[in-house]
Amino acid sequence: MPLSPPPDLVLLPMIQRALDEDLGLGGDVTSMALIDADQQANAAIIARSAGRVAGLPCARLCFAQIDDTVRFESVVADGADVSAGEVVARLSGPTRSLLAGERVALNFLGHLSGIATHTQAMVTKLEGTKARLCCTRKTLPGLRVVEKYAVRAGGGVNHRFGLGDAILIKDNHILAAGGVENALKSARAHAGHMTRIEIEVDTLAQLNAALPHKPDVIMLDNMDIQILRQAVVIIDNKVISEASGGVSLQTIAAIAATGVDMISTSAITMSAPALDLGLDFVS
Repeated sequence: MPLSPPPDLVLLPMIQRALDEDLGLGGDVTSMALIDADQQANAAIIARSAGRVAGLPCARLCFAQIDDTVRFESVVADGADVSAGEVVARLSGPTRSLLAGERVALNFLGHLSGIATHTQAMVTKLEGTKARLCCTRKTLPGLRVVEKYAVRAGGGVNHRFGLGDAILIKDNHILAAGGVENALKSARAHAGHMTRIEIEVDTLAQLNAALPHKPDVIMLDNMDIQILRQAVVIIDNKVISEASGGVSLQTIAAIAATGVDMISTSAITMSAPALDLGLDFVS
């Protein structure tokens, strides 16, 4: 499936908030003090380390919002792998405008490329299995749409975007509802025919209680590899199986080898280090 970024209309409010935060009421006072308003410059955004790129539309919009005369040309596309020293984008325009947008553009690009890079590293570990890697709702407030996009750029897939997309019964729901069976009965009675139902279980007893109610997905939460393997056998492809908890670059291959359909983790959005990129003036 082609990688489609969120539309500009969705991106612009978060871009503008970030620019307002950085520029404040006074603007870039350093550049205004040192650089003539009519001075022009050429620049390049360069990867300082190897990784997978995501967030170029955000970087482009950062400069466009400051000055629509800035020319921004992507040299690679989101989802591309780059080496250290490789040019990611080229820019030209008023020097003041390039400097004013530099940090916010690099913040978006580095953060989202870091997510894509970390996701891609985990996806590589799934080769030879049927498992797919998906993200969670553990995202930075206000950035979910772009962080989930970055996961897709890294080869992962998205879990539900928000609470209204599907019913996901977690441990606190089970406790409040009076058990697995009560929770699933209530969910089925409430859900329309288009609403998917998923339930989180952390024991084989809960799994056996859930299966007769035929949820669409059963999340196997924080199970060790031996128990996870038993759970996959019990499920026997009757529903989609999803492993969650304790997922890392060191453990994901073993989790995938149990035969689960999906592996979900917050690590790809919450623990991914930013990709190191910089903006350099060029002649």
